[in-house]
Amino acid sequence: MINLSSFLNYHAQRDPDSIAITYEDRGISYGALWERVRQLARYIAEQGISNGDVVVAFMKNSPAFLELSFACSYLGAVFLPINYRLATDEVAYIIGNAEASLLFGDEEFADILEIDIPVRILDGGMQKNILTLTGREGPIPPQSYVKPDELFRLMYTSGTTDRPKGVMHSYQNFYWKCMEHVVVLGLSKQTRLLVTGPLYHVGAFDLPGIAVLWLGGMLRVHREYDPLEVLSAIEEEKLTGAWLAPVMLSGILSHPDRGNYDVSSLEWCIGGGEKTPEARIREFQDFFRNGRYIDAYGLTESCSGDTFMELGWEIEKIGSTGRATPHVSIRITDDKGASLTAGEEGEICLRGPKVAEGYWKDPAKTAETRHGDWFRTGDVGYLDDDGFLYLTDRKKDMIISGGENIASSEIERVIYQIPGVLEAAVVGVPDPRWGEVPVAVVVLENEETFSDQEFESYCREHLAGFKVPKRFFLRDTLPRNPSGKILKRVLRDQIAFCGPISRQ
Repeated sequence: MINLSSFLNYHAQRDPDSIAITYEDRGISYGALWERVRQLARYIAEQGISNGDVVVAFMKNSPAFLELSFACSYLGAVFLPINYRLATDEVAYIIGNAEASLLFGDEEFADILEIDIPVRILDGGMQKNILTLTGREGPIPPQSYVKPDELFRLMYTSGTTDRPKGVMHSYQNFYWKCMEHVVVLGLSKQTRLLVTGPLYHVGAFDLPGIAVLWLGGMLRVHREYDPLEVLSAIEEEKLTGAWLAPVMLSGILSHPDRGNYDVSSLEWCIGGGEKTPEARIREFQDFFRNGRYIDAYGLTESCSGDTFMELGWEIEKIGSTGRATPHVSIRITDDKGASLTAGEEGEICLRGPKVAEGYWKDPAKTAETRHGDWFRTGDVGYLDDDGFLYLTDRKKDMIISGGENIASSEIERVIYQIPGVLEAAVVGVPDPRWGEVPVAVVVLENEETFSDQEFESYCREHLAGFKVPKRFFLRDTLPRNPSGKILKRVLRDQIAFCGPISRQ
């Protein structure tokens, strides 16, 4: 049976006392987790939910979030996690588009969840023990028999360029994803994974996420990210693996108290979400002496994790996101879909069993992202002679100034070399003379400062004149989506209100 809850039953029968999840100050065994999932499935069925119905999670991280995903699968219902940072109208759009039937939401979001479908509000106690909502009365329904190509989850893209699109993840997609990550990361029953990113995103749920439970391992779930809580959890629970968005890792490595914690148990940390600066990778290696930083690349459309940096290649191939997992194929194409050779830059295309078939109720958008059976990622990059992938840019982030193509990542690489720069993003903005010009948005380390002239002088020393940003803005933070990708659309909109940009 391919039902997602089946492996919980397996471990509950064979090792019921083994801890599956720790959350705040308590642990949940596999035996207890299986009982909680069964009772929640009964409760959901009593609300009229059955095979194929869509159930929403509008929640921060907790055991209840994971239990809801398993209970939906138990019934053959479709699981729909939604970003809890969205506004009411955005939530309403997704719920309407997905034709959802029931929503579970945290108590703190009750004012947002005044919508047209039934809502069940979870307070803090229910987050720890879902049985306070469900009780224990009534017969448990049988597990639903689901087939590999049936829909397991709808996951809406973060909308960096357009209205969110519902990615359709089948059971086949998800299980192939799990198998790929088991092989690449060497997951086992001894894996103890930190889950501090938001579970509504593939980074936390899938990379490798609940694949660890598949094998009988343990998840340490944090309700929200906090750098000191991460360090404390690694020390106290001897965690062995983690997924951390770049901005999360930066918060840990720059924290003044980081040296007070024993992090020797950590064997690996998966990054990704954007190209990781070389300095950040080296800083990770200096602090996590027994761990390795695994730069990776993936998308919501592929359940995450399509390439991983391999052991022993980190320095030689620094700047790369690694090679493809066993059953993922990558090719680089031109705008017409023709394959390019090693070293040639073009659009990254993927093929494999973990890649979703398309977007919910949107055949036109689905067709736009296909070259035959290849999925067009919209990302720009190249493969080297050894098959390692290097990201260059998003196609929509390519700046065209005076007929010249400018990769924003090339400028960002130079800016990151300026002492005192913590984060940087470069975007193209309209210009009456050049069509577009590059503009930089910079976050500085504490108490650092420099002038327009110093910034421009440094860039001119390292870049062609037409690539030098025509203006730079200082910010305290950069807007990001849950995976850590910088929302350049938001930056462009903000800059549009700042007046003329071009320097003569």
